[in-house]
Amino acid sequence: MKPALQFRLAQHLALTPQLQQSIRLLQLSTLELHAEIERLLAENPLLERAEDEDAESGAHAFVPVAAGAPQAPSPQESAADAVEAFAAGWSAAEPEEDGDPALAAPATPTLREHLHAQLALLGLSPRDRTLVGLLIDALDDDGYLAQPLEEIAAMLPAEASVDVEELAIALRHLQNLEPAGVGARSPGECLALQLRASGLPSAAHRVALAIAERHLPLLAARDLARLRAATGADEATLREAQRIIRALNPRPGAAFARLAAPYVMPDVFVRKVRGVWRASLNPEAVPRLRLHRLYAEIAAGRGAGGALARQAQEARWLIKNVRQRFDTILRVAQAIVDRQRGFFEHGEVAMRPMVLREIAEALDVHESTVSRVTTQKYMATPRGTFELKYFFTSRLATETGGATSSAAIRALIRQLVAAEDARAPLSDATLARLLRERGIVVARRTVAKYREALHIPPVAQRRSL
Repeated sequence: MKPALQFRLAQHLALTPQLQQSIRLLQLSTLELHAEIERLLAENPLLERAEDEDAESGAHAFVPVAAGAPQAPSPQESAADAVEAFAAGWSAAEPEEDGDPALAAPATPTLREHLHAQLALLGLSPRDRTLVGLLIDALDDDGYLAQPLEEIAAMLPAEASVDVEELAIALRHLQNLEPAGVGARSPGECLALQLRASGLPSAAHRVALAIAERHLPLLAARDLARLRAATGADEATLREAQRIIRALNPRPGAAFARLAAPYVMPDVFVRKVRGVWRASLNPEAVPRLRLHRLYAEIAAGRGAGGALARQAQEARWLIKNVRQRFDTILRVAQAIVDRQRGFFEHGEVAMRPMVLREIAEALDVHESTVSRVTTQKYMATPRGTFELKYFFTSRLATETGGATSSAAIRALIRQLVAAEDARAPLSDATLARLLRERGIVVARRTVAKYREALHIPPVAQRRSL
């Protein structure tokens, strides 16, 4: 064995940097794309955003237009479309400008801030106040104490000499605070705390307390016979107790949670124009880029070499790849709209089965390209805003030899369950039979799978007492 030189002839596929960038930009969401462009604008002096007057005149800017698809709207049409979109409820109203901070609505306190404010008003000793504050900090966002008292006591330093009995006393102080039910260690204890806070004025309240403390699984299973045997109450009292329990809040801390609402920017608008459903790009989602004219002239004057020439080429690549990205998105979106006209006309029950390969063959692109385009790209329609991937559903056979989509079956299941009698809810076998009467052949286990995907509880849990 020794080193040697040899010649080898081989063929392989190499991805150029331009192609790699095109693939990477295609799979980014619109928000991620704008963040990436901001980074490149800061790094490349030859790349800049087109000014408004240039955008209106068309100089140096671009508006992606898909081959064979409807032309992107002009600025005047875009303004009219925006008004139409607001009227149709496609987008939320713009937030008002910040006014005087002193006149702004106060921020909602968190659950811990709310409880600590109440704790400061209690006449407790400093040690008890510290222990209650410790338990407050151990609560989860729903107001439950998930850690056992023994575990909390073991975490404290030995010199503090805190035992479980002291923590139990502190927990009782915590459970007397508002909102009622805070500091519970289980849903049954949470409901029982709220029932005790109400004063238990009636026999139904006392039965409800007994159910919350000892028989909550029977109530969840709608087992009326065993509930009557366990509580000794008649049917009318049990129904009233169920009504009382259902009026309680099993998550007392949720009202204080500060949840950030997720926002998405639609890439495509869909609207009906002269009886035809058309897809058009959202002008706000399309970045307008151009080469810096002065720097580009300097780079051209210095020949092919140099850092400026390299950055000018990278800027051209980016502009071309961004244009190609939105061209592809519009082409795919229009192809989806053409094949799902039933959805836009009649809703989810009319959605037809469709797979990625069908769009890929229609547009003469690879299936992986369609997969990248439909991931984290959104379409604003009169029926709501949907991810493009939402429109791809599996195919199920019908008795007439045709096919229907899984989305349409889920919509039918949702309609059937919504119209059922709460005293006699529909089982999965009954739902399968009703679908078969509509010409849709589907097994009971398939109905169960779709029902679980819709977060619809089983028949025993939907039955009313």
